[in-house]
Amino acid sequence: MLNITNLRRTFFAGTADEKVALDGLSLSLGKGEFGVIIGSNGAGKSTLLNAISGALQVDEGTITIADDDVTRMPVHDRARHVARVFQDPMKGTASGMTIAENMLLAELRTSKARLKPGLTRKRMDNYREQLSYLKLGLEDRMDTQVSLLSGGQRQSLSLVMAVIKEPDILLLDEHTAALDPRTANLVLNATLRAVSALKLTTLMVSHNMQHAVDYGNRILMLEAGKVKLDISGAEKKGVSVQSLTNHFAIKSDRMLLGA
Repeated sequence: MLNITNLRRTFFAGTADEKVALDGLSLSLGKGEFGVIIGSNGAGKSTLLNAISGALQVDEGTITIADDDVTRMPVHDRARHVARVFQDPMKGTASGMTIAENMLLAELRTSKARLKPGLTRKRMDNYREQLSYLKLGLEDRMDTQVSLLSGGQRQSLSLVMAVIKEPDILLLDEHTAALDPRTANLVLNATLRAVSALKLTTLMVSHNMQHAVDYGNRILMLEAGKVKLDISGAEKKGVSVQSLTNHFAIKSDRMLLGA
């Protein structure tokens, strides 16, 4: 499903501030696989997701999704393959529009522009059904402006919007990090249900080592723009927070506590 070969990206090349963000990184993810990406700050985690989504062009290498070479494909065209939920709840939604209008935008984001009815009764019924799985009551607030929602409600809405078209790849960029523990747990559980039900191929960036241990079927540790560890199968079942943090050059209380 996802094949990445020899990705390289250098920021400020040829200057005193030169930073190699991706250094010949390669990885493959099969259909339905759920990989959790971990690594220290500056390891290349967000740069990798930006490269996959098309938000960042790479200097070298190739990215193939569902046998389609998307390496030089602009982000708006790549949207038919990739959906992303950001850390900031404000990024994934249009605050000046209603919940129903946001859902419609998400449904039509990969469609060609044309004049046709928008918020039909059939669509509204479908949106209510999908939102009801969150158990937040959003299905009864379809005409509410998104700016009036809490951060957790907006992030939950972002998740539903991301999976509404069942993308080839779902990218989760620390999407619960900005939420309080209770809301983060709710959003994470909703994520796991969606990934499982739709069999989505998923990459989730997290600083939470407990999440890396508990969720997904692969752990991918990045260091200095390369894949340092790739843990799956029986090896992943035996991994612990302590064994993961032992691989970090700098260990923080946040990692050890699973915060």
